[in-house]
Amino acid sequence: MAYPPAAHSSPPRQPSVKVILTSADLHRVVDRIAHQILEKTQGAADTVLLGIPTRGAPLASRLAARISSFEGISVPVGVLDITLYRDDLRRHATRAVGPTQLPAGGIDGKRVILVDDVLFSGRTVRAALDALGDLGRPATVQLAVLVDRGHRQLPIRADYVGKNIPTALAENVKVTLAETDGADEVRLHGEEAR
Repeated sequence: MAYPPAAHSSPPRQPSVKVILTSADLHRVVDRIAHQILEKTQGAADTVLLGIPTRGAPLASRLAARISSFEGISVPVGVLDITLYRDDLRRHATRAVGPTQLPAGGIDGKRVILVDDVLFSGRTVRAALDALGDLGRPATVQLAVLVDRGHRQLPIRADYVGKNIPTALAENVKVTLAETDGADEVRLHGEEAR
């Protein structure tokens, strides 16, 4: 009995990883954002930094530390958990609700700068704005992100951007920070051609 020749299949695509920001690059970017905040806010007067977990919280703390080292100004820092405000709760596994920690002076009448690691669709920021509305009434709300990768689904833009990284929709930007992951780095994950 003769068998047909085996079909040759193409090898599977291998994931590609490209380092976008090294640890040193990431530190320079945080310094640049801190300087931009100082310039745009006339010395960070009446400013509060609210980090969006997971990686936005340590980034907010780093920005406050750099602002303090540059100008000797203490900028209040808090954490804004957005879990219950997300519009994808039914589509993803249940998440534990994290703590929201507002600075002692609160946010009423302040300039609140939301801090996150990656700006993508804009849905995380929309959830943060909803959460913020339940906590107080800031004078203004701004957004600082380490990376803006494009592909917005909502009309949201960042006021402070560390690095714009044009990406394909199928690619993924992965930020690691020493506080949460043991190392500082930003990588672009994608697929190599066959």
